[in-house]
This record gives sequence, structure tokens and C-alpha cells, in this order.
Amino acid sequence: MKAANHLSPFNGPLEAGIRALGILLPAFPRSFDLQRLVALDHLVVHTGDVGGPESLHPPLPLRSAELTIRRSVVERGILLMVNRGLIERVMDDTGLSYRAGDLAQTFMSTLSADYLIALQERGEWVVSTFADLDDDQLRQTIGDLFGRWIEEFQATQRSMALGV
Repeated sequence: MKAANHLSPFNGPLEAGIRALGILLPAFPRSFDLQRLVALDHLVVHTGDVGGPESLHPPLPLRSAELTIRRSVVERGILLMVNRGLIERVMDDTGLSYRAGDLAQTFMSTLSADYLIALQERGEWVVSTFADLDDDQLRQTIGDLFGRWIEEFQATQRSMALGV
């Protein structure tokens, strides 16, 4: 099978959709628009960088670049879950947002892999810590992360150039 035709469940639409459920379920009955879900998804994966539990994914030096591709993956993941009845679209005066569907709790309660249990714990932590921030505060939190990651990357580059 060609690599281009191979779909990885990690950081693909399936995992992103399950992470969206891990955010929307503890937030229920609240709904979030796509942009907020992308930001919260990023925080769920990198909780260790923002004073939370150990991050789900390792602290790679180029993780700031993840956010640029994360939106399309999260959107595809949400649509996958919408098509399965696990996430509902909510249309109101503020636009389109998403919330956990009727089947979300049942589905998530069937997942028992260590990674998925850790995901649910981090989803609860992220919702309790960041979901009530306004858009400017959430942008500032993400911006602060980028600043730290860029500094870490530059320090790594300097060390490599010096042969340290």
C-alpha cells in the first residue's frame, strides 16, 4: 500500500474527532465553534506545556507548526463524529458551533485504552481550565505557548550549531 493512501489514526481525523469528543463531553451542554475547538485540541495534546498533566504527545521542537495544519484535521474529525451522531451542529446568532451528541457519553464510556483514558482526563482538565476564557485570553494563552516553543527551538538550533 502506498504511504499516501495509508491513513494513520494518530493525528488524523479519527483521533481528532475523538479528542473533540473528549473536550465537548465534559463541556456539555456548552458548544464551541471550530476555532475554539482547534485551540482546545492543541491544549489537550500539550497540557504539560500549560501547567497541566503530562502531555499526551511528546514535546517536539516544532510543535508550534502543528496549529497551522490542525484546523483541517480537527474539522474533518468533527465531521466524522457528526456523521456518526456523536457530535451535533448548533446554529444560533453567533454562527455554527458543535456540542456533544446524545451518543457521545455511551461511545466514550466504551473506550478503555490507556491513551483514551488519558485523553478524557486531559479533556476535563482543559475544559475546566480554559473553556471559560474569552477569545482574547485564549489567543494570548496560545501565543504565550508559541513564544516559549520558538525560544526552545532556537536554543536547540544554537546548541546543534555549536556541537553541544
